[in-house]
Amino acid sequence: MSNARNLANLLSPGATTLGSSAIADNAITGAKVVAGALSAADIEDSSITAAKLATDSVTTANLGRRNKIINGQYAVASRATSFTSTGSANNDAVYTLDRWKLLSDGNDIVDVSQETSTVPTNKLFALKLDVETEDKKFGIAQVVENNACTGLIGNSVTLSFQAKVSDTSKLDNIKCAIISWSSTADSPTADMISAWGDEGTDPTLASNFTYENTPANLNVTTSYAKYSVTASVDTSSAANVIAFIWSDVTDTTAGHHLFITDVQLEEGSSATDYEQRAFHEEERDCQRYYYEIHSATNYSKFGVGRAWSTDDTAAALFLPVAMRTTPTMATSTIGTNFGVAGVGSSISSITLAERDVNNQLFTINVAYDSTSFTTGNIYQIESNGNTTGFISFDAEI
Repeated sequence: MSNARNLANLLSPGATTLGSSAIADNAITGAKVVAGALSAADIEDSSITAAKLATDSVTTANLGRRNKIINGQYAVASRATSFTSTGSANNDAVYTLDRWKLLSDGNDIVDVSQETSTVPTNKLFALKLDVETEDKKFGIAQVVENNACTGLIGNSVTLSFQAKVSDTSKLDNIKCAIISWSSTADSPTADMISAWGDEGTDPTLASNFTYENTPANLNVTTSYAKYSVTASVDTSSAANVIAFIWSDVTDTTAGHHLFITDVQLEEGSSATDYEQRAFHEEERDCQRYYYEIHSATNYSKFGVGRAWSTDDTAAALFLPVAMRTTPTMATSTIGTNFGVAGVGSSISSITLAERDVNNQLFTINVAYDSTSFTTGNIYQIESNGNTTGFISFDAEI
């Protein structure tokens, strides 16, 4: 007997609905429902209750990609894993671990590093801020790109993270804030702090930045714990949302540490479990904002191109993902780190010449000090017998 006749036998003459008492427990499974046969309009209001849902059938894993923060566990470290005064890498308002900007009351206030030992249970990474210059405030911030702020602007938003300090005698006032930027989208002032102020006084923000919550001492201890704040992002013309975590102390001791991980910024008035992403997803998201080609061997290959004159050649570079906007290109020392295979290392400049409309395919121009190329020939750009050469593409906000 067909399924249609079985169903017909269960319906009384003239009936169009089937009572739940006529259906045996577990008789209807997802596999038995034809795709598209059941829509929301077909489900009676209030017919599905919490009591009818199997335990753990709906979890935070079913909520989709809700965390707007990228690299919230500090797993991706494209630039380096440690940032100190060497090369001014820990200056105020510079990027450190991917997507995270250091903000401090001066330069060389804290060293920044990717922490792999002092981490929460079952976690791999954290951010470590190590006090170098005493009695100064410092913190970290991430700007959420405008096209990712859908659901945040105009709604309640929750910022959460795990944190601990190495010593509460001085690092005893850690705060966090949800901040909006209300001018040109994705073009915030590089340093959003106008004045750091006295201890216990929230830093004064630069023009067009607004605290959406009232920051308060979180009373962070020497053990990891989860902290959160909620605010309504209701500033008029808000274009970007920023997560900011900082030490509001002006009486610090060198060698004391602040550790942070599991940073999450999400729509809603409560903090959900941290959204764990695969490393390759996190890395790919970071590469939209910063990508670095770094030599791994003494003669790593950077690109291949055609000479269009006797002292200039061009090489095409295809990046793994499209960048957010046209990037700024930088290189390590030209004369020391780069060479042209079969020609030499007398390179005078490497510049960004062209890009495709998607900001993924770039052409770099390599100028040589002498007329050593044959026009039309193919040449290979490589590291010059070292592993310190790099070419970086920066499209951070």
